[in-house]
Amino acid sequence: MSKILVVDDEVKACKLLKRFLELKDYEVIVSNDGEDAIEKAKNEKPDAILLDIRMPGMEGTEVLKRIREFDKDVGIIMVTAVKEEATGKGALEAGADEYITKPIDFNYLETTILVDLVMRNK
Repeated sequence: MSKILVVDDEVKACKLLKRFLELKDYEVIVSNDGEDAIEKAKNEKPDAILLDIRMPGMEGTEVLKRIREFDKDVGIIMVTAVKEEATGKGALEAGADEYITKPIDFNYLETTILVDLVMRNK
């Protein structure tokens, strides 16, 4: 069973993603802030991370950079409500594997996660 870390400051968004991913047989870990997410990424060693870009305190792109310092291989998919192309491109340049926008298309999310996991298991 693959393990996914969901990071979002919106508790309802985390609950929704957790419920969806658990129905798809993923083990899900949730974090609501950047520092906690970094610790969970170190200790839990997830196979993929869904990471919100806009969070209070530490922005998602900073969390991404800090995680990449100790884990170059984990799949990181950035999630944002901001539908600006520059925001998504910035996340990719910072080391994200993909980005998706809110509201989340769950079929696209599932496909993105599956492709990411398959590519990493090559």
